[in-house]
Amino acid sequence: MTTNDDGIAGSVAPTTTGRALLAALVAVSFALPPSPTAAQSRPLSFVRDAETEALLGDYARPIFKAAGIQAKDVRLVLVSSREFNAFIIDGGRIFMNTGVLMDAATPNEVIGVLAHETGHIAGAHQVRFREAVARARNMALIGAVLGGAAMAGSIRSGGGGQAGQAGAAVLTGSASLANATLMAYARTEEIAADRAALNYLEKSGQSAEGMLVTFRRFADQMLVANQGRDPYAFTHPMPRERISQIEDLAVKSKFHGRKDPPELQARHDLMRAKLTAFMDNPRTVGGKFPATDTSLAARYARAVVAYRQNQPTDAIRLTDELIREHPTNAYFHELKGQTLLEWGKPREALAPLRRAVDLASGPAGAPIRVMLGHALVATEDKGLADEAIRQLTIAADRDRLDPSPYQHLARAHAMKGDLPKADLMVATGLFVAGNAKEARKYAARARDNLKAGSADWLRADDIVSYKPDE
Repeated sequence: MTTNDDGIAGSVAPTTTGRALLAALVAVSFALPPSPTAAQSRPLSFVRDAETEALLGDYARPIFKAAGIQAKDVRLVLVSSREFNAFIIDGGRIFMNTGVLMDAATPNEVIGVLAHETGHIAGAHQVRFREAVARARNMALIGAVLGGAAMAGSIRSGGGGQAGQAGAAVLTGSASLANATLMAYARTEEIAADRAALNYLEKSGQSAEGMLVTFRRFADQMLVANQGRDPYAFTHPMPRERISQIEDLAVKSKFHGRKDPPELQARHDLMRAKLTAFMDNPRTVGGKFPATDTSLAARYARAVVAYRQNQPTDAIRLTDELIREHPTNAYFHELKGQTLLEWGKPREALAPLRRAVDLASGPAGAPIRVMLGHALVATEDKGLADEAIRQLTIAADRDRLDPSPYQHLARAHAMKGDLPKADLMVATGLFVAGNAKEARKYAARARDNLKAGSADWLRADDIVSYKPDE
């Protein structure tokens, strides 16, 4: 499991006339969106975990099918945040906070969240919402022009304060009207996403009980946090209202009350334990999974905590016990390999990581391949450079938005003495990470030393020639 702190590009800084509208630009969200100020000042931190990504993919696949969406066209992105929230920014990604996965007791609760966000994507709400934002902004700007003209006219005429007050009223009123119009539109889209989610759950033979559990949680939170606030100031319908609407439709479903399959619940429990052990304070984790709890999930959590607390001997012992009981669980092998790698024993990490790669089939296994590639180059054994390049290239091809394989690919090519290719890998990693300026420097150096017209030369030239859209 790995994290990074790359921010998301495309955020909009607040202006005097647009601050009230900014919340709408942040995301179309399952829960209440973050405040505009927080959203602008705090970059998102992402988490990569093969186990969690594979499970989320299994949760989402029947929902996407019901919505008529190709699973390959939507990327599920884990955000390192304890808040219970999920959101979309565009039509190709669903961002889910780890807090959703850590708090959701059942797969069905997470599936309900995914169904709602899929409703936004299928309805192209992010596109239509931006259009609504543009209209609202124009409404506010027109009011600003008219109000400014009224106040300027008052100043030029030397008149009293009434004209100026009228101008100020136009400014305030137009901004309030624009904001209210936009919030009403957002609430309409949220209701549409709720109804779409119920339809997807029905078509895929699943209960909506998880959605109800989630909305009840929101209702309790909002009751405490937002007493006395105007319900029309929210971009989402009030949870009690949404609960009533969902209940009316959910109880009519022939799948109402259907439980998650036991094997899926077991995977969910392991995933929750792992995320909790990695992300919560170890003391808190110990309280949730005391030594008296001998469940598989609890023992998994304690193995992760031992790894986090730099107790590799205990971590390996606990992980080996898990592997003996469940030898085909890829992620137990992955944890053992990660512990050995970060303990400074990369060569010993190779066997469990190779086994984990063999067991974790599909695109979701890419982070494990990256870890294996890292271990291979960390041995500093030139004889392992080709295997590292092979594994890291597969990982990069399966996840073209992940910059992490390229730093290890650069080391692997350098081990073979191919410095131009190493420079190209550094440049590619920087480019994927969004640092085009630094990427061009390495790409230019690579291009100068690669065979003109070759595939690698063309890749380097593309990076050097890249100009971001204005």
